[in-house]
Amino acid sequence: MNIPDPIPHYIDGERTGSADGATFDVLAPATNEVYTRAAAGGRADIDAAVAAARSAFTTGPWPRMKNRERARILNRIADAVESIDEELSTMESFDTGLPVTQAKGQARRAAENFRFFADLVVAQSDDAYKVPGMQLNYVNRKPVGVAGLITPWNTPFMLESWKLAPALAGGCTVVLKPAEFTPLSASLWARIFSEAGLPDGVFNLVNGIGEVAGDALVKHPDVDLISFTGETSTGKLIFANASDGLKGLSMELGGKSPALVFADADLDAALDSTLFGVFSLNGERCTASSRILVERSVYDEFVARYAERAANIKVGDPADPATEVGALVHPEHHQRVLGYVETGKSEARLVAGGGRPEHLPDGNYLSPTVFADVPRTARIFQEEIFGPVVAITPFDTDDEAVDLANDVQYGLAGYVWTNDLRRAHKVADRIEAGMVWINSHNVRDLRSPFGGVKASGLGHEGGYRSLDFYTEQQAVHITLGDVHTARFGAGGYNDQDPFFSGARSLR
Repeated sequence: MNIPDPIPHYIDGERTGSADGATFDVLAPATNEVYTRAAAGGRADIDAAVAAARSAFTTGPWPRMKNRERARILNRIADAVESIDEELSTMESFDTGLPVTQAKGQARRAAENFRFFADLVVAQSDDAYKVPGMQLNYVNRKPVGVAGLITPWNTPFMLESWKLAPALAGGCTVVLKPAEFTPLSASLWARIFSEAGLPDGVFNLVNGIGEVAGDALVKHPDVDLISFTGETSTGKLIFANASDGLKGLSMELGGKSPALVFADADLDAALDSTLFGVFSLNGERCTASSRILVERSVYDEFVARYAERAANIKVGDPADPATEVGALVHPEHHQRVLGYVETGKSEARLVAGGGRPEHLPDGNYLSPTVFADVPRTARIFQEEIFGPVVAITPFDTDDEAVDLANDVQYGLAGYVWTNDLRRAHKVADRIEAGMVWINSHNVRDLRSPFGGVKASGLGHEGGYRSLDFYTEQQAVHITLGDVHTARFGAGGYNDQDPFFSGARSLR
């Protein structure tokens, strides 16, 4: 594994350190040892990256290329990404603490994002409207400009591709600020884009602390839009800081997603899916089914089986192929999750886990933790934990299940388990969430909308919704016939003038 020291920025086609020479330490989650440093970007580095992106947008070829030409480069990017699957999975596992078996395939998923938007941008059609004999109207789609992309530390490379692919497909130039906890895999983009023939300045990367580099990127007057994935409190700050410039915003924020398990559900399938939904990726996933609401008649059975399965999950070295839950990303986050576990012990009944595994005295490890009989007032019911911790709560009626599901500030995802098709559709419709899965975990079609409601986000990504965010739609109106205009200042008008009768419907 090739680890740069320090991990550089990438600005206008060049790898570079910070203007002031500053760096920050990068830790390995399995040991908490410093394994490298990264350039710590400041305002001067953001200024340089934005200037390069602005120049590439204003005078460079990328925004003016035909969609087919951009698509060819996007497909070459996908080829390059697929070719590093093994290298990337090793890097992601080492840098994030994810089990290596779950880190595998991230390159293929990232590559698919580029292929998808390469196809979509070629296939897209713009609207045209005609008033026969009078007017033709069509929509001219143009890239917005410089996109600021701020990405999280859970599955960082793949989530970066979610933003990079549509931004580049739409013709924008970009400045990427990856999460400071996990900068290693982002350093691969420079090589990938260079090999694929992306013009210099179209992609720029500045590492750094969110409160410094991220803040400078959001506030920069030459950045036209911000796409952010992360916690809700940071999203609120970005919303406020972007308001002065009226920047476009797309934000996928926190979640506390419920899984509703009804008595008529396939309990074996529901157990498999809800265990996977909260404990895969170390529980560090925004759509985790971290609240499980179970109908009372099957509640005791479900809790007992769930706790038994959770206790048997293998926690260990992320590099071990047998590991199912690895190390949490950073000691700061580890302490935060442990704090919620201690709080939960006074709020509910602990039925599995609850502390560090005895065989792992070092690193950011936590046993899969299950709380039962969790009241809706509990902090572990209401607040996003973002770790391998789940809250299970009983319900008696459909109405109570929906009420419990909606009784949090978040609204990202929801899961419904029932074999009653009518109930499934009715309950899904009543859940306050941007996405609902019925009898499934979050298997997603890239064409469908991805995003949340309430405190879980602003805007949606996926398919044309992503291209709509990174492009402006300009309406062009062409008159085909005579123009009837009221002749102000030429002796008045009469109320039979077309401008004041039928023609007003054209407003």
